[in-house]
Amino acid sequence: MAARHPLPPELVGMSLEEIAKRYTGRFRDKKPDWYAFEDAKIEGYKRAQHRFIGAGGSGKHNDPDVIPARGHTLSIMYVEPGQGNAPHTHEVEETFFVLEGFLNVFIEDEQGNRVYSRLGKWECVACPPGVIHGYVNDSLEPVYFQVMLGRAKPETMGYADDSLFNKRDAHLKT
Repeated sequence: MAARHPLPPELVGMSLEEIAKRYTGRFRDKKPDWYAFEDAKIEGYKRAQHRFIGAGGSGKHNDPDVIPARGHTLSIMYVEPGQGNAPHTHEVEETFFVLEGFLNVFIEDEQGNRVYSRLGKWECVACPPGVIHGYVNDSLEPVYFQVMLGRAKPETMGYADDSLFNKRDAHLKT
C-alpha cells in the first residue's frame, strides 16, 4: 500500500497515535469562549465560540487546544435567544451550518438594507467575501451552528460599524 501524496513536513516521523491525537477535536474538551469577539461584550451580540480548527474570525490563532488549520477554520457557536452578532465582512467566504435550533442570517448593503434567511437544523448559508452579513437568534431556544472560514488564518472580522471596527482587535489583549 502506498500514500499517493506526501506528508506535510511537520507530520514526518510522527506516530499514527500522535497524528490521531493532534487532529481530533471533541466537544466535551472545548471550553466556550464568551470573549472571542469584540462585539461579544455588547448585549445583543453575546455568544460563545468553541474552536475546533484554527481560530476563525476571532483572530485567536495561537490556541494550542485547536486542530492546526491548513485551508479553513471550523468553530461551533452557541447563541442564546435574543443574541447574535454585529454586521461584518470577511476577506474570505464564511459558511454557517445549523446543527440545532433556528438562526436568522442576514446580508446587508452599505445603506443598511437587509435580506434575512431563516435557517433550521441541517441548513446553511455561504456568505461571499466582502458582503456585509450577520445573524440573530430570535427564537425561544438556544442555537448551535458550525462556522467555517475559507482560510487557515483569516483576518479578524471587519465590523461595518466604525466604532467596533476601530477596536476590533481589543479582545485579543484580554
